[in-house]
This record gives sequence, structure tokens and C-alpha cells, in this order.
Amino acid sequence: MAEMTYRDAINLALKEEMRRDKTVVTYGEDVALYEGAFKVTRGLLSEFGELRVRDCPISENTIVGVAVGAAMAGVRPVAELMTVNFALLAMDQIVNHMAKVRYMFGGQTKVPMVIRMPGGGGSQLGAQHSQSLESYFMHCPGMLVAYPATPADAKGLLKTSIREDNPVIFLEHELLYNSKGEVPEDPEFLVPFGKASVMRDGDHVTLVGYGRMAILALQAAQQLEKEGTSCEVIDLRTLVPLDMETVLASVRKTGRAVVIEECWKSAGLGGDIASRIYEGCFDTLLAPVRRISGLDVPMPYSRKIEKLCIPQLEGIVQGVHDLLNEPY
Repeated sequence: MAEMTYRDAINLALKEEMRRDKTVVTYGEDVALYEGAFKVTRGLLSEFGELRVRDCPISENTIVGVAVGAAMAGVRPVAELMTVNFALLAMDQIVNHMAKVRYMFGGQTKVPMVIRMPGGGGSQLGAQHSQSLESYFMHCPGMLVAYPATPADAKGLLKTSIREDNPVIFLEHELLYNSKGEVPEDPEFLVPFGKASVMRDGDHVTLVGYGRMAILALQAAQQLEKEGTSCEVIDLRTLVPLDMETVLASVRKTGRAVVIEECWKSAGLGGDIASRIYEGCFDTLLAPVRRISGLDVPMPYSRKIEKLCIPQLEGIVQGVHDLLNEPY
């Protein structure tokens, strides 16, 4: 396997799928000539030409709406929004059209499209450009939601997303673009939806994360191991569908769970996962499920204060300490 960055793994997935299937196209703001705000679409215009790699006006509602129509007409569009924050301008097309068209047509049409969106905080980009909106998308039925943590999963999940006949929200964390890992070179390498990854086996506590939170959970587990605490780390990979079977099997083994979410805590996805753990593991839990979440505030610009608003490695380690030491 080749070692590559999360960014290059996504780029490779796009190239492989565009070579395999001529109906796959990509477009968005600055994806062609500028090769993407984060350079994820580097080299696509020169290889596939402007009919399949196109720059678009700054109109997210139009970008998504055009993708919905193109998908219904037999194209497989991969639309890029410059950041997930701009999806708020396209929520009517995402929620009322993309997610509902196939259902409202009684399954007589397919909507094979992907919206790629970088997101997450930690880059000192202020309140309007540092949001984690994954819970918004999870809440709406009719579309799938992927949030890869590793370069291999970024490639495999994006290829699966492009081949999917239902619409997919594909979230990419901006702080993971330079992370490196081994990536299978097989052009048929796919990662299935609804299958979480057990990144690390453990016996005392289950840590549940996704995207960058899964990476932080893994780092916390490595640190806690030095103290004699064995943590099992689960990367959800896809938020819709959600693989609760893997989560519940782990919690039944360890008896304890910590859910790490970057989004706001109120009505965040961690509350939903915790509720499902209580429903499935109530009799085997040794302690209440703990959530480590983003703070319920608009993201501050100050780097030091921003850090306080997003789950950090130290906070996850402390959360496990508290979980193990509290009476129950």
C-alpha cells in the first residue's frame, strides 16, 4: 500500500471513479482552475477537461440544485461546497429536494450525487467558518452521511459514495487534509456504508468518535494505556447509516462509553448515540455514558479560546478518568 495524505486519497478516489465512469463529473467554486480551496481537485481539469470539471458561480443553492437535476438525468455529480458552513445557503435544495425526490417519486428515479464539504473547527476561521454541522444532516432522512477519519477510509468511502444511487453528504475535516496513512492502491477498494471500524481493541472503556474526533480518541487511548487503562476505540465512519451493532457489542464488553463529538452538545449526535447505548446496554453499563462535545457557543476567533470550545486530547483523557472514578 502507498502512504499518502487524506487530501491525496480523496483526489485519487475522484480520479479513479472519473476514469471508471464517464458520467462522473465534479464542479463547484474554484475546483477547476484553482484546483480547490484545499487543493483536493488538483490535476482533474487537465486530465478530464472542462466539460467534466467546472468552476461555478458563488451560489451554493444553485450548485446543489443543478446536481439534483443532473443526477435525476443520469449523471453522477460530485459537487464541492467550499466549506460546510456554506451548506446553510443550500439547505432548501439539500433538505427539500435532494433528500426527498426519490421518495416523492416512489423510487422511480435515482439521485446518485455527492456533496463534498470541508468543515470543522481549529483553524482560527471565526464563528461563520468553523462549524460542525453533521447533526443537521443526520437529522434529515433521505440522504447518507459519511465522515472519514483516515486517508484509507477517505478514499474507500468516497468511491462508495460516488457509486451509490442515493444522495450522499461527504464531510471532510480541514485539519485532517495533511494527515498521512496507508491507502490501498486497488482501484476497486471500497469501504461499505454502515460498518464502523474498531480502530483499537480494549477492555475498560469504549471511546466512540468520527472524523477528527476518532483520531483524537485513538491518541487518548494510546496515552491512557500507559496508565493501565485499556480503551476500545470505534470510528463510526458513516453517521447515516449508523452502525450501532458494533458500538453496542463494544459497550457490552467494556461496560463504559465515552462519545466524542465536535458539534454543539445541545441536540448533538452524541445525545442520540448515548440514548441508543442506554436502550441497548442498560443492564450491562457500569457507569453513565459520558459525552465530550463542542461547547454551545459561536466559535470565537481567538486561537486559545477556540481550543476551549472543541474537544481536545487532554479533555478526552480527563473524561475517561472522571468516568472511571465516579461512583455508580
